[in-house]
Amino acid sequence: MNLFGLIGHFVRQHSRAYAAAGAMLAGVAALGVWVPRKVGAMIDGLAAHRLGGNALLLEIGSLLLIGVAIYFLRVGWRQALFAAAYQLGVSLRTRLYERLARQGPAFYQQQRTGDLMALATNDIDAIELAAGEAMLAGFDGSLTLVMVLGVMLLGVDWRLAAVALLPFPLMGLAFWRISSHIHKASTDALRCFSALNDHVQETLAGVRTLRALGLEQRSASQFAQLTEHAASASLSAQVWEAAYEPAVGLTLTAASALTLGLGGYLVWQQQLTIGALTSFTMYLGQLIWPMFAAGWVLSLIERGRAAWARLQPLLDAPLAIDDHGTLAVVAPGALALHDVGYAYPGQTAPALSHLTLTLAPGQTLGLVGPTGCGKSTLLRLLLRQLTPQTGSVQWSGQPLDAYRLHALRAAISWVPQESFLFSATIADNIALARPDASRADVERAATLAAIHDDIMLFPDGYETQVGERGITLSGGQRQRVAIARALLADNDLLLLDDALSAVDTGTEARILQHLEQLRQARPGRSAIIASHRLSAVVSADLIVVLRDGHVTESGNHEQLLALDGWYASQWRYQQLEASLDAS
Repeated sequence: MNLFGLIGHFVRQHSRAYAAAGAMLAGVAALGVWVPRKVGAMIDGLAAHRLGGNALLLEIGSLLLIGVAIYFLRVGWRQALFAAAYQLGVSLRTRLYERLARQGPAFYQQQRTGDLMALATNDIDAIELAAGEAMLAGFDGSLTLVMVLGVMLLGVDWRLAAVALLPFPLMGLAFWRISSHIHKASTDALRCFSALNDHVQETLAGVRTLRALGLEQRSASQFAQLTEHAASASLSAQVWEAAYEPAVGLTLTAASALTLGLGGYLVWQQQLTIGALTSFTMYLGQLIWPMFAAGWVLSLIERGRAAWARLQPLLDAPLAIDDHGTLAVVAPGALALHDVGYAYPGQTAPALSHLTLTLAPGQTLGLVGPTGCGKSTLLRLLLRQLTPQTGSVQWSGQPLDAYRLHALRAAISWVPQESFLFSATIADNIALARPDASRADVERAATLAAIHDDIMLFPDGYETQVGERGITLSGGQRQRVAIARALLADNDLLLLDDALSAVDTGTEARILQHLEQLRQARPGRSAIIASHRLSAVVSADLIVVLRDGHVTESGNHEQLLALDGWYASQWRYQQLEASLDAS
């Protein structure tokens, strides 16, 4: 669907508002066209001494009433038209947000945050203007043009009209050339604004890193360069838009000169009255608005086309994960992976290969292995952020894709490596998964995550604002708040993706002890703990060692130590490291 198809569909949806605005615009155009004819008749009446006294006052009064009527009609159509046009912006932003919310990580690996924000603001604003002001100016200008030309041809003098229209084809050619340049300049301007927006977003998100590395000046220089490019692109678009006015001015000047030349001759030959020539001159002046409207419409349409060309691919982009499941509830049961394989796009070596394992309800699985062995990939497969390319994953005897995504993820509590906190209070962040949770439930979850005592040290306690991305908290505190949020959800499956990496061993032991107590209190609850620190998985029912996406060792802690493989050597190394740190 192109921009015109989008606007046409929207206009049909809001046909009443557009019809009302069109009717009021038609009234404005009709009254506006009537004024010059009435003024011309008044001039001829005064010249012939037929108009004076009360009759003249009545004519002047009628002109004032026409002006008042035009004023109220203009207010009315603006309210009707723009109230409808703004709904297009609301609709597009809602569609974009819903689409982005349903996309998976693979989509965001190819997109820039600043660019997406620019699309939701500048680009949609440009489309909104095309559906609002462009529709208004196009309809009003076209209607005024037709009515004015009709009166000039049929109501005044066709000869003057024919002469006056001679320069207009040249103006049409100029408009065509200008609009093509505006389309290109608008595309460049939107692209430059996206790049600027993306730089600002990244700079603010990584301001601590920039300061730590002393890169403030470099970032400022890049910002200045991007600003200059954006300003230059916007200026180029504005320059080409400004080119419409000289084209209109030159055309109307030429038309006025031709009209006055021929009109003066006709008046001299007594083939035309002075009042008629005055009316025609006023009508010619009324053509200024349709000509400017044409330029304005072309400018808005080209901006809208450029914006829609950027926005449409995102709205039409296929979802990274299909959501065609039919099961709305996940029943507690075994989690089974059979011969699962997955390779990231562009990578030759698979992240997971021929992976087979089973986790019974109520059990805890530990995932360990060197960096890049596939631990996080496995968890992402369980969350259906990724789809296995070979093999199958089943839960309670059903393939994962048989469940609705919402139902599947509602049954899983996930704490990723990089915990994300929203700019809200600590209590609100913990209660995110259960907004109806009581303060007692929130504090209980915080206690289980070993963060309650830390929270109580803050002056505002649980009402402490954590700032954007939880910037006011330490890394360990952010992780524990995220763990508390996951525990409060109380789902059937808990996934911890190296979620204890930023806490000390003592705090880690307390959290793991609390998790064990929860598992005993609710026998059907399973957990998968991925960690580079082996102390986090010592109590797991099953520990799997992954290397290069393969299972190289499996068993419980004692069994793996007896194998004297990678797990045993890593355990001895970490125990030695811990003893040295303690001393």
